[in-house]
Amino acid sequence: MSMIRDLRAVVRPALKRPGQSAHGYDPTRDPATVSAVVDCAVYRGGRRISERLSPAQAMRRVRAGGGFAWIGLHEPTEREFAGIAQEFGLHPLAVEDAIDAHQRPKLEPYEDSLFTVFKTLHYVEHAELTASSEVVETGEVMCFTGQDFIITVRHGGQGSLRALRARLEQDQELLATGPSAVLHAIADQIVDSYLVVADAVQEDIDEVEIDVFSPSDGRSGRGSDAGRVYQLKREVLEFKRAVAPLLRPMQLLSERPMRFVDPEIQKYFRDVADHVARVHEQVVNFDELLNSILQANLAQATVAQNEDMRKITSWAAIFAVPTMIAGIYGMNFDHMPETQWEFGYPMVLTLILGICLAMHRGFRRNGWL
Repeated sequence: MSMIRDLRAVVRPALKRPGQSAHGYDPTRDPATVSAVVDCAVYRGGRRISERLSPAQAMRRVRAGGGFAWIGLHEPTEREFAGIAQEFGLHPLAVEDAIDAHQRPKLEPYEDSLFTVFKTLHYVEHAELTASSEVVETGEVMCFTGQDFIITVRHGGQGSLRALRARLEQDQELLATGPSAVLHAIADQIVDSYLVVADAVQEDIDEVEIDVFSPSDGRSGRGSDAGRVYQLKREVLEFKRAVAPLLRPMQLLSERPMRFVDPEIQKYFRDVADHVARVHEQVVNFDELLNSILQANLAQATVAQNEDMRKITSWAAIFAVPTMIAGIYGMNFDHMPETQWEFGYPMVLTLILGICLAMHRGFRRNGWL
């Protein structure tokens, strides 16, 4: 138990706000790199016993002297992955998923390995949230965990495992536990990044909420924020697709005895599962809150339109008075009251002005103008 007492402190990086390096954001493969293999090493007794090896060399060393191999790949092609799949006896269905990517988070046990899929998330910085702003960028990390190996396949520009590998190599007791310690560290880092992204998305939602209900921004009540709210809803949906399917796999890893997962390490998957549940709850709340904000914004737009229609109707009613009176006295009849009266014209103008002023005062009193 002592060897993993400080497990979380070792494998969890210091989380920072978006814009700092703790997101693990990493550009795609180095153009100078001709292979999909990012790193390949053998660990024995918790110590790295070799520098860069080929997967075949790593497996031969493991079979000869024990330990386990950790092979990291970035967006391998079918041809690049075929030899590794054959060497380690990976199931064809899992290999197909690892190459094609765009998979849902899941956990699939096979005879010789445990296949897990994680969605990685990266918060995209933006100076101002617009109706076309990208907020969440996704990628994938897939893990093949066996008795004496772990193979990680990464898709996308984020979710780099280089820093995680370096931190794990500083704790020999932890790595001596085996491949399941690496699997836990990967799951823990990815889920912790969800917490950081959730905090950043919360700030965007708060900003939109303030703008929608602020009367001083000149846009409130006109529906101009609906595009931004809808874009945020789409990004939150992408977030939800990464988190929701991961609930069941983390529960299985934390509660059910799993082949290739050390019982001592399994206990720590409970904390990961708890964090996944927490983030999922946040994402669900985000979606509900955005629904409420969108409905409120549309209601404000409807109220504003009704106010405009009342003003237009009020002015139309006021102008109808002189139009009606002028229309009556504009008719060409010989016998009409006051047509020959000296004060007829001033009287009609006074009548029109008096009625219009009275109507204007009444409309203002009722809040129509």
